[in-house]
Amino acid sequence: MTDLNGKVALVTGAGSGIGKAAALALGRAGAAVVVMSRTAEEIEATAREIETAGGKALAVPADTTDDAAMKQLIAKTVETYGRLDIVVANAGINGVWAPIDELEPDEWDKTITVNLRGTYLTIHHAVPVLKHGGGGAIVVISSINGTRTFTSPGGTAYSATKAGQLAMVQQLSLELGQHKIRINAICPGAIESEINDNTEHRDSEKAAVPVEFPEGDIPLTGGKKGKAEDVADLVLFLVSDASRHITGSPVWIDGGQSLLR
Repeated sequence: MTDLNGKVALVTGAGSGIGKAAALALGRAGAAVVVMSRTAEEIEATAREIETAGGKALAVPADTTDDAAMKQLIAKTVETYGRLDIVVANAGINGVWAPIDELEPDEWDKTITVNLRGTYLTIHHAVPVLKHGGGGAIVVISSINGTRTFTSPGGTAYSATKAGQLAMVQQLSLELGQHKIRINAICPGAIESEINDNTEHRDSEKAAVPVEFPEGDIPLTGGKKGKAEDVADLVLFLVSDASRHITGSPVWIDGGQSLLR
């Protein structure tokens, strides 16, 4: 049910973390994978791993917030492989986490632009090709933040974008369903990933409200974070025929973490 031979997939933010794990999983399942991020060296490494394992891959550096670049990315995908069937909109940032009265407008704008405009442009340019091909599957990587938990101090901009992504998914599931395009959201909790290295906390503790957790704040794993590969396996399910009747759905993958908060 997860045989993707003959399919073409695009993964944004595929140089590391969840994006890389998803790209590798899609490649192993037989899809030709277009891997994209702003850092050429990272996606070239991802592409090499896919090819070393016997798959097909194309590395295309681009910025998801750049309209012309994203249009060119989709055109390059079609030029190379002739089609597009799967889109994983993963690229995003945590941005600056700070009390709302200290969060600067340019910091707010950057998080909103990368996470929401980037998701919009990815889908905007991919959908015409998916329609032309008779359908497809889109997965948007959201978060437990803004969709089921609201206890990350100072994370207002980030949470707003993750809530916005889920709203986009639910809205578009109706719009795109008639074209046989499914779209779902994955909402990870704590995952071993480099994204936390790119988070700037500034006085975020000022916005914190004390929360008492039972022993082990991720019940399923005794507090241990999930792995990017766990999310990649869920991506594989949601783009395969095994989930053929699922669309417009958020799937929380957090070992029960968000239910404690």
